[in-house]
Parts: sequence; C-alpha cells; structure tokens
Amino acid sequence: MSKLNRDVLYLIFEELQDNEKSLCSCLLVNKTWCETIIPILWKNPWKFLKEGKEKILFNIIISHLSDDNLSKSIENLYQKPSFNYIYFCRYLNFNHIENIIETNILLKNEIIKLFINENMKYTHLYIPQQFDFQLYLIPGFEQSFSDIEFLSCNTRINDNILVELTKICKSIKELELFTEVRNNNYEIIRLIETQKKLSNIYFINKYIRNDESFCKSLENSLIKHANNIHYLMITRQPATKILPLFINLKILELQCNSLDITWNCLENLSLPFLQSLKASRVPIKPLASLIENTSGHLTLVKIDHIRHDEKYNKRIIEAIYQNCPNLKYLKLLFKNSNILELKNLLINCKYLIGLYIIIDNMRDVFDCDNLFKILTDSSPVSLFKFKFAFYYRKIKPDSLKLFFDNWKGRHPMILQLSQGGNDMEEHSNLMDKYKTEGIIEKYDDYLHGEDFEWI
Repeated sequence: MSKLNRDVLYLIFEELQDNEKSLCSCLLVNKTWCETIIPILWKNPWKFLKEGKEKILFNIIISHLSDDNLSKSIENLYQKPSFNYIYFCRYLNFNHIENIIETNILLKNEIIKLFINENMKYTHLYIPQQFDFQLYLIPGFEQSFSDIEFLSCNTRINDNILVELTKICKSIKELELFTEVRNNNYEIIRLIETQKKLSNIYFINKYIRNDESFCKSLENSLIKHANNIHYLMITRQPATKILPLFINLKILELQCNSLDITWNCLENLSLPFLQSLKASRVPIKPLASLIENTSGHLTLVKIDHIRHDEKYNKRIIEAIYQNCPNLKYLKLLFKNSNILELKNLLINCKYLIGLYIIIDNMRDVFDCDNLFKILTDSSPVSLFKFKFAFYYRKIKPDSLKLFFDNWKGRHPMILQLSQGGNDMEEHSNLMDKYKTEGIIEKYDDYLHGEDFEWI
C-alpha cells in the first residue's frame, strides 16, 4: 500500500478526513504518506481543535511569519515549518483565529494577512459578530473569497465587510446566519438576492424575541431561490408564509428555542420531496400533519424534547408508519399505552436500520418486557442499531436477558443505553456475556455522539 500513487492515496485518506487519530498515525509511515495527508488535515485545521490545544495551533501559525514580522525575542522561539500549512487551508474561521490570538494583539494584523493573499482560495468563511478587521484592504481579498461556498456570520456583521463580500461572492451554496433582536444589517438581504447557487439555509435566532421586520425581509429574500432550497434549518416559526414555496426541500430541521411557539405553519404544509425531518421542542400535532402530507420519501425522523399525551403520541406514530415506508432512522418518545403501535411501525417500515426510543418512565409506567418482545418479534431484518433512553428508572437485568436471548440468529446489535440508577456493573457484565456470544456487536452504557451515530 505504501507504493500506491499519490492520487490513489489521497482518495483513500479523504475517506478518513473525519478520523483525526487514523490520519495522524498514517503521517508517520513515510514521506509520501505525510505529504498526502497534510493537505487533508489542514484543509480545515479548526475541525479538530480541542479546548486547551489552541497554543499548539498558534505556535504553528506564528512559525509561518517572516523574520521581519517577528521580534528577535519571539523569532528564536519558533522553528520554521516543514510545510506551508496555511496554504492548504480552505476553511477560514475567524472565530477560532480571534480566540487563539486574543492575547497577542500586536501580531493580529500579521497573522490575518498570512491567511489572505493572492495564493489562497477559500470555500468556507466564518465571521464573528464584532469582527471589524478591514479584510477588503488586504491584497488578495478577492482571490481568497470570490469562490466561497459557505458563509457563516452574525446579522450585525460589519457593513464594510458585508458590502465587499456582496460584490465578489456570487456562488454561496450554504448560508448560516445568527440573527439578533435589533441592529441587524439589511445589506445581508442584497447578499442573498445576488447568489446564484443558494441551496442550504441555516437561520439561528439566539433569543425568543426577534426583529420581526428584519425576519420578514430575510425570508422574502429567499423567494427567488425557493425552488433550489434543499436544506432548511430554523429556530423559530417563520414570520411570513415562505415554507410552502420550498417545494423541493429535502431536509428540514426545526430547533425551537421556546415551548410556547405553536408552529401552526406546519399544518397542511406539503413538502413532497422531504427526506429528513428533525424537530426539537416542536408540538406533535403540527408535526403529525406535516408527515401526513409528505409523499413517502422520508428516511429519517427525529422528534425530541417535547412532552405530549397518549392521544398525540398515537397520532405521530401512526403518521410515521402510514406515510414513511422508506424510513431508515427514527428517534421518538413511545408511551406504554401505544406500544402496540410500535409493532405496526416495525411491520410497515421495512427498511429501518436505527431506532432511538425515548421512555419517559417518571410519568409513564413502562412494560419493558413487552417492548423487547415486540422488537424481537417484529423488527425488520435491516434493524440492528438501538438507542434506549430510560431516564428515571433502571431496566431489570431479566428484561434485557429476554431481549438478548430472543435476538439470537439475527444481525448482532449495536446498542447504547441510558437509564436511571448508578449500579451499572451488573449490566456491564451482562453485556460482556452477550458480546462474547455474538449477540451484541458493540455496547455503551451511555448515549453519545449524534443521534444516529452508533460508536
């Protein structure tokens, strides 16, 4: 493998771009591997930046400065780098840059200039709220940012920066905006209107209150892009009737920051090509209505952080299994009174791979034996990934034994389990036993990672 040509190696290592540990271990194999991996690691050097490690990255960045830009006392501390690491950077995150140089203000100008010149070409740009550095005066500004595909900024962004970005950026595909209660910059409207490829929108309102007038203008600026919007993430109910215009929407993410919002805009809303629905703190009634008006393309449904009664629990489960025949991943709260509806869901959703079950067993006495019997009797052959959130009570070991014994002969399960109680040793021993028998492939006694990641 060490003799593979660079192009093949690059393709292989790109598949590991989210696995820092593996990439770093491969750096040590030989010079060719090292030279192939460095551009991948430095494409987005902020991705793996952990708290407390900022000084290491700062030192590497400083080492790129010319001797003319360093005082003699500093110059002797930094060895010149083996690579021009900054040249490989395609993600420019000024949030992180400001954090790592906040105690080195004298070097701020020189460090920023390292990242902006005629040799740089960025695809992703992140600008913090009160960033007022005059980037547009640096030679190479247009070369560096004219092709950005992703922009993240606050709606109070400095007017001069925004005006200049609007002039040169026409190919933004993804836009992430953090909206404020007041003093929002309306120049953002013109930035949106001038784009040619806009498809992914993330509107994040940090507060329950909002600037209604600005939000309306913001939403109206999307009308010309409506047919091309495929991904929408919002944290508040729209101020206009913009949602029905997104007829080609594939992914909808609703991260509500208040339980008092009705979200009645979802009722009778038709999104025929919707494939993924994620909703947090959104009432069940409008969500059920939305699912009932899809056309069978949903493969992922995640609904959490919203309490509801047996009536609406039954309705949302029915809406899913009656309208989502291609469902692969589901996260949902199940009430004990509706556990037979889980059986109908498992029978109708034949392509289910991962199931994340939430049990509110503080308010609901839950029959775990019946739950596990339904899972073993009715699960489609594709289903083997499970997450269970029993927040207030511990599952009896005998119930788990019944589940595992009846799972014999099926695909080994990947299991994460969160439950009340502190004595986990008995469960851990039980899991080890069934891992040895090949019934469990992987197990963790806590929930971690993304909802539909099983590690």
